[in-house]
Formats: sequence, C-alpha cells, structure tokens
Amino acid sequence: MDRFRKPRLKMVETQIRARGVTDERVLAAMARIPRHLFVDEALIEQAYNDNPLPIGKSQTISQPYIVALMTAALKLTGKEKVLEIGTGSGYQTAILAELAEQVFSIERIAQLAAEARKRLDALNCFNVAMRVGDGTYGWREESPFDGIMVTAGAPKVPKILLEQLAVGGRLVIPTGGRISQDLLRVTRLTADLNEIKTEVLCGCRFVDLIGEYGWDA
Repeated sequence: MDRFRKPRLKMVETQIRARGVTDERVLAAMARIPRHLFVDEALIEQAYNDNPLPIGKSQTISQPYIVALMTAALKLTGKEKVLEIGTGSGYQTAILAELAEQVFSIERIAQLAAEARKRLDALNCFNVAMRVGDGTYGWREESPFDGIMVTAGAPKVPKILLEQLAVGGRLVIPTGGRISQDLLRVTRLTADLNEIKTEVLCGCRFVDLIGEYGWDA
C-alpha cells in the first residue's frame, strides 16, 4: 500500500492541473513518480507540499508545479533525446525519463549525483545516462538534443547549449539575477542559430547555475 498515493494525486489536481498545466502525459508522470523517495526522511511528510525542499549541499528539489510547468514546456511525445543540467535529487530526471526516450543528466556535485543514481535505478529509470561535471558545457558528444532543461538560474542563455539543441528543439531555462529570474522557453528555428523564439513562461527563483557559462561559485 502506497500511503502517499492520495497526497500525490491531490498534488497533481490542486497544485498542477488547477494552475493550468494540462499535458496529460506530464500529469500522469507526476501522479506515478513517488516524490517522497527524493527527499530526506525528515522531510518526507512535506514531499507533496506546494514548495521546494532542501536536499543538502545548498540545493533544492523544485516545487511540484515548477517541475510540471518546465516539463510541459518541452512538449515531449516520447521519442525525444533530452539533456538535463542539474540532476539534484533526481526527481525531475525521473519525470523526464517517463516522458522521453533518452535522458542525459549532468550534476556538478558528486554526492548528489550518486544518491540520485541510486533512486533512479530503484525506479528502473534505465534510460538515463548521468555524469558529474560542469553542466554549462552541455554534453556535446550526445547532441543534438530535442529538449534541454536547466534546473538552476543562469545570468543569460548559454550559447553553447543552443548549439547543442536540434532545429525545432526547445530549451527551458531560468535566467536573470541571483535573487529572481524569468523562466524561458527558447526554440531553435534554424540551423545557423540566426533565428530563435524566446517565450517568458513565468517569474521564478532557482539556485545558481554554477559553471563556466553560469555564475562563479
């Protein structure tokens, strides 16, 4: 018996669907993936609350609504190759693994990466490849990607990530200052990067994207 099933379904209906996320595949994935397995045991009763939670190393697991909104913004159909910058707890990674054909995820903090890998393996998320490193460089040898998701706030959109995006692909990234950002969806329209479409989805606040093309540590 999964005692968290009702809180999880309530989360989907009241925090996500009610706030305008209507992609049924995303909603179903959020209803399936056990968010409580991705938080510290001391916080397990808060796993389905409408807020981010600390996961150690000054990092967080994002608010459920933001996870759903960012995922829906990629418009995944199940055939895509997706790059995630910032594995964190692995929760967002697991959601992406449900919805895409392949997921490549980069985490700069080795301990978080190791813990996330264990959780993902326990949930049979075997379509996820992970590595530890500076995610702002992307994963060029596996590009192009149909979708790229950055789960930390950047000062601007790194051009190197746009270069690794397939034509027609979408990049979802928070950009702005270190206190607040705008969540953007950037669509690559041409092979030469001369034409991109940028949409502002909402205001947000993420931890810093640390790296060569992000913020200094």
